Order: sequence, then structure tokens, then C-alpha cells
Amino acid sequence: MPKLFLIRHGESYYNKLNLFTGNLDIPLTDKGGNEPVELGRLLNNFRVDVAYTSCLSRAQETLHLILEHSGHQSMIVFNNAALNEHDYGKLSGKNKSEIEEKYGAKQLNLWGRSFTAMPPDGESLRETFHRVIPFFKKYILRDLKQNKNVLIVAHVNSLQALIKELEGISDIDIVNIEAGTGEFICYELDKSGSFFCVSGTYKKKHK
Repeated sequence: MPKLFLIRHGESYYNKLNLFTGNLDIPLTDKGGNEPVELGRLLNNFRVDVAYTSCLSRAQETLHLILEHSGHQSMIVFNNAALNEHDYGKLSGKNKSEIEEKYGAKQLNLWGRSFTAMPPDGESLRETFHRVIPFFKKYILRDLKQNKNVLIVAHVNSLQALIKELEGISDIDIVNIEAGTGEFICYELDKSGSFFCVSGTYKKKHK
């Protein structure tokens, strides 16, 4: 069965400083540059036919390092803004702890993870979903149905949108899903067209 590998980029400087990043183009920290090394070694055990990533450098750099350490340097790579992180608007560059202190933990989580809440002048996860999923269905799903193994290196919210689609998670429960930096998730596509997760430890806070 064809495999879909989802990986969140390595730690960026804004991740380290606990700042909202969104579409700001922030590079990886030293830790973020080391995280893809082990991921590359892990992927060396699999056939990978094509890779997709966003237009943001932290995701592209992570993918480059993964391919460098996986033996897949000749991989066909597509960069597309449909896989970019969602836009945090006026929260971009702001400290998450300060925003939590001002607006409360519940509002912070809604702005960051919920499906409909929209950060001030920013983008909701629903809007992110409606750019990620059409791109996925048009290009990535086509590759998978051609029996290609596909690697996607993207961001916490663009991956959140994908996981929602792949697992049929509700608009309400999606707030409880989060992939950490350098997180590796593997799905397989069965003959019925359904995806099931075969590897991954992304955060599920379902009660």
C-alpha cells in the first residue's frame, strides 16, 4: 500500500522563543537543524518517490536536511504556498505567554488550534483547510493512487488540516491535535481509499 509521510519542520528561532510565527519566514535553530538528521535516517528504510513542502524556508531547509541524510537527494520536490503555515495576523511575532496572560489560555488555544476562530487580521484553520485539502486532492492524492510514496514537510496547522481530512476528525475535536517540531507520522492508503495511521506520536488530547 502506498505510504504518506507527514513531517513538521524542525525547531525555528520563533518556536524556541515561544513566539507566533505563521507566515513569517524564520530559520531553524541548531536543534531544528539536528532534528531532520534522525528523520532522514528513518526514511532511509522506506521508498520515497516524491516530496512536497511549503514556500517557507524552515520547511524547505528541514526537507533538504532529511533528503541529505536519507539517500534520497535526487528526489523530485514541489514547493507550494498551499502548504504554508496559517497566518496569525496581528499575533505574528508576539509572545504566546504574553498573549495568554492578556486573553486567557482558552482563547490562546482557540486562535492557535480551533477550526473556526480567527486571530486578529489572520487566518482561521478552516481557511487553511480550504487551501491545503484541494491541493492535496489534486496533486498528492493523485501520486498516492499511482502507488507512489509521498513525503510532506510542512507546519503545525497545515498538517493539522491534513490530519483532520485523513482521519475524519470533527471541527470541534481538531483543537486537540498538534504535531511537535520534527514529528514523524506515517499513513497508508488502502484499496478502499481510506487512510490509516501506522506510525506517529502526535499530540492527541481527546477526552
